[in-house]
Amino acid sequence: MEHIHTHKKRTAKEQQDLITRLRRIEGQIRGIEKMVENDAYCPDILVQVSAATSALNSFNKVLLACHIKGCVSEDIKAGNEDTVDELVAVLQKLMK
Repeated sequence: MEHIHTHKKRTAKEQQDLITRLRRIEGQIRGIEKMVENDAYCPDILVQVSAATSALNSFNKVLLACHIKGCVSEDIKAGNEDTVDELVAVLQKLMK
């Protein structure tokens, strides 16, 4: 399937929110790395990994909402129904 969009111009607020979330996740990953280096107790590491996973899932939800409200909505209004097929394919990948 060919991608309908190759780039997305986000508002400054959208972009800043996404970057802030990613930086927070990056910090969590660095913290997990330090825990491993310092021989932290496995269950403590697992809890932090779970928190990072939840943060990534939250990031995906925000990004998906932006995509649906922006690109998908615009394409449907413009009569481009192929974007629905692309969205379905993305959702199938996310739900594995």
